[in-house]
Amino acid sequence: MTTQHDLETLRFAPGQVILHRQFTGDRLVYVRAVRVVAHDERGLRLWIPRDTAMSLTLTADGRGLRDMPFAEWVKVERTLTETRWRGPNIFMFMPPGAAHSVLFFWYPAEEFFGWYVNLEEPGVLWRDETAAGIDICDQDLDMWVDRDRTWSWKDEHELAERLGFPEDYWVADEQAVRAEGLRVAELIEKGEFPFDGTWCDFRPDPSWTVPDGLPPGWDRPRAR
Repeated sequence: MTTQHDLETLRFAPGQVILHRQFTGDRLVYVRAVRVVAHDERGLRLWIPRDTAMSLTLTADGRGLRDMPFAEWVKVERTLTETRWRGPNIFMFMPPGAAHSVLFFWYPAEEFFGWYVNLEEPGVLWRDETAAGIDICDQDLDMWVDRDRTWSWKDEHELAERLGFPEDYWVADEQAVRAEGLRVAELIEKGEFPFDGTWCDFRPDPSWTVPDGLPPGWDRPRAR
């Protein structure tokens, strides 16, 4: 297997379908096929429309991580399950080397209504003979930003609960996660890029179709 994950040289082409994958440790817990909008010195931009093909971790009876206490989740049997993205259309911006991504939400389809800042380990790009993508580890604590740039923390209660299980939890440094969020908050409050209106009027190429399924190689080992 030939793998390339050099952030300085690897570039994906506009319109290319790649894999956006989330891990906890070496365990793949979430993957979806996404469309590349652009990839350059600013970073990677992705288009994730409603009904995008994906797999996420569920229990046999269809429950997810947020459907039970974490103490139960770490003990119950669970597996990756094929499904479709049922949320709104998303434009995702991933700055190179940053410990966060910024999601732009529209609802209804033509009206921008806010940004979602996902705090995560810096993504690792990769490409081999069968597929390409970016691998992340979500840090649970996130931020919601209204159009007027009023922001708030999200999911603080989940972070607090899961920190009580250090042997099973993947977030090692809560303070580092909050510090990254506060760095992003400075950009938000000053109305600086990418919270300056850039891409708020984005529209996808009308020729782009929603990928029918995950391409071969979706379950390859995590790139580090």
